[in-house]
Amino acid sequence: MQKILDNDYYDLIISNALIPSSNPGGNVTRINEKHSLLHLHRSQMNACDLGIYPYSSFPTLFTLSSKISVEKSGIGNIQRQPDLNLFGLGVVIGIIDTGIDYQHPAFRNHDGSSRILSIWDQTDQKGVPPIGFEYGSEYTKSNINTALMSTSPLSIVPTFDPHGHGTAIASIVSGTPNEEQSFTGVVPQTKLAVVKLKEAKKNIKDIFFAPEDSLCYQESDIMLGIRFLLSVGERLNRPVIICIALGSSQGSHSGRGALARYIDHIVNMNKINVIIAAGNEANKQRHYYRNITSAPFEDGFYLNIGEQEKMFSMEIWPFPPGRITLDIVSPDGELLEGKPPSLNRCEKYELFYNNTTVWVNNIDMDGETGDQIILVRFANPTPGPWFLKIQSIENEPFFLHSWLPSGNLITNETFFHDPTLHTTITAPGNAKNPLTVAAYNQFTDHILEESGRGYTRFGDIVPDVAAPGYRIPCAIPGNQYGTLTGTGAACSHATGVAAMVMEWGYCRGNHTDITGLMVNRMLIRGARRSEGHEYPNNIWGYGQTDIYHLFERLSLI
Repeated sequence: MQKILDNDYYDLIISNALIPSSNPGGNVTRINEKHSLLHLHRSQMNACDLGIYPYSSFPTLFTLSSKISVEKSGIGNIQRQPDLNLFGLGVVIGIIDTGIDYQHPAFRNHDGSSRILSIWDQTDQKGVPPIGFEYGSEYTKSNINTALMSTSPLSIVPTFDPHGHGTAIASIVSGTPNEEQSFTGVVPQTKLAVVKLKEAKKNIKDIFFAPEDSLCYQESDIMLGIRFLLSVGERLNRPVIICIALGSSQGSHSGRGALARYIDHIVNMNKINVIIAAGNEANKQRHYYRNITSAPFEDGFYLNIGEQEKMFSMEIWPFPPGRITLDIVSPDGELLEGKPPSLNRCEKYELFYNNTTVWVNNIDMDGETGDQIILVRFANPTPGPWFLKIQSIENEPFFLHSWLPSGNLITNETFFHDPTLHTTITAPGNAKNPLTVAAYNQFTDHILEESGRGYTRFGDIVPDVAAPGYRIPCAIPGNQYGTLTGTGAACSHATGVAAMVMEWGYCRGNHTDITGLMVNRMLIRGARRSEGHEYPNNIWGYGQTDIYHLFERLSLI
């Protein structure tokens, strides 16, 4: 078995500067110019392996994010302009998600052939991997067309979308029009390249105490998926716009993770762009913030743990000058007295009541940011209110953020008693150069309650724009149609808008040096801004996507 698939090996993200020139035993998988995976064998894995190996080297866990909208964004007006008439011709849309139902009419031409250029199914080990990769199976357009002409397509191309999310996301961007269903993708003349992610390894779920049955994906597979999509665009010499409708509440929320830095780099490249969902965590009560400016330089807050919660983790990120310690009091009154921060200490506490175990890593210096982080992991926690007391070691001011996991990694019954909506955008939406998209209800012009709020932990502006994200028509596996709600839907919509700009700039020769960053800045400049709001802000960013307004500003209409 390939080590990247083997649960007896951790996949640690490391700098390429730390690996030898040779790769004995296949222990290293290259991701990009800066990062690789080190496949490290552990015969007996346990929670305190996080402490032996740095927190930042473990891939974070990602969860799924979620014709009136066409008119609302000015798309219909642009497509009716004879001199523009932009439908994404010549642009490749890259989807990294749960897969795609390639048999669905939404991804087929009028003659029945496929509009999908390639599918890399990371979960299928029976076929041939893409060139330069060592796992999964790639199915080309030729393979897919052969399958579509068969009476048993899945016997030839055995890839499908078991969850439907990837199919919905791809269709909102690029779906073939269906008048009977009143459905069309934003840019139906684009082609598709798809990565079906394998689910996260059990060992990485165990490290971060994610439930075994939770649906989540690991950062490293997303990074490799990006590399694959870039190779498709390079091979065809076409622009590529990647849609990432996934998010994670792990990490510093400062845009400094390995995936965020990779995306920041490629968006500066010619004819490459990445559009990211802001996440759906704003109203989940999973973020706590305090700024402690006066003596005694301490804070206390409550975390309610639900009855059904078997295991989960939480992160606390203080900011200098003050370093902090953490004491925890269970609902039964047991005190877990915290230790000062260190580089690699892992403390295990076994409580007297209810078989509860708590692990605490008070890490003095995170490898990505240099900041302190406290990682707390619970197994079989006693339900009810837990009290967490924070105190500065040096009696200095500090501020802190604490986040609970995103999506389905915890239940809705686990939450902070005094939460804040802000700084809830999921990674990699806090990266600097891609377009991070919030979601609004296009029928009422109100932001969705769940749509992630900015800013980043260091005050950088996110989201960039908002796009329609309420009950957006989409394709569903099994030749069905439905709707999708959330920032994933808004991200898909904005990806289509970005493809129109890329078609105008690169494919039509109006700006052949255009980069993804330039496209994103154009979309920001052309966003529709309402009276009564100050822009940018941490809810709408620079406003609502409006490509008609953009081309008006360019004096092309």
